[in-house]
Amino acid sequence: MAEGPCSGQSSEGLQKAENAAVEMYRFAALMLGDESEALRLVENTVASVEIDPCADPRAAKGLVRQRVLDGALAIMHRQDPASFGDLPPAEAGSGCLEDDGSAHLSGDQLSELMTVSGRGPLREWLNRLSQAQRAVFVQRAVLGRTNADTANSINRIARPPVWTAEAVSSLFRQSLCSLASALVHSVPATQS
Repeated sequence: MAEGPCSGQSSEGLQKAENAAVEMYRFAALMLGDESEALRLVENTVASVEIDPCADPRAAKGLVRQRVLDGALAIMHRQDPASFGDLPPAEAGSGCLEDDGSAHLSGDQLSELMTVSGRGPLREWLNRLSQAQRAVFVQRAVLGRTNADTANSINRIARPPVWTAEAVSSLFRQSLCSLASALVHSVPATQS
């Protein structure tokens, strides 16, 4: 029996989708703050993704990523719609961080924050954020999305869709300054 023209791509596409799901679980858990809800979201997303066996296998990963992001934002919006309804207040020029262009967390930095010793302070800090602040921070710092892409994703669920790249940038800089302060305060003082 002869194989179909794209049978190898089909299994590769499914494998890429499964790998993306594992990667997206960590992202969804950070977005939602609830590991069991994140697991349900990722499982439901993977189960609902239909993969064309002749399509580019990388497309499956992108599709899973986008659907998990959209699902997480929808859940967050249901939990606190007001958080996404208004733009955050403009910064008062704190000078903590002038530019957020290079503020993407590297895989090593994120892994360090997610270790047993770093997980507590990061999660405690994330839990103090509004849903919109959390959505902006995780998309920018974990996924490395641009301000414009982050604003567009939030605008898909926000009513009215008022988010701009500038508002995302401002909120992200505020979040980074807040995280830095929280991490500095969580480090035990060394004895002299």
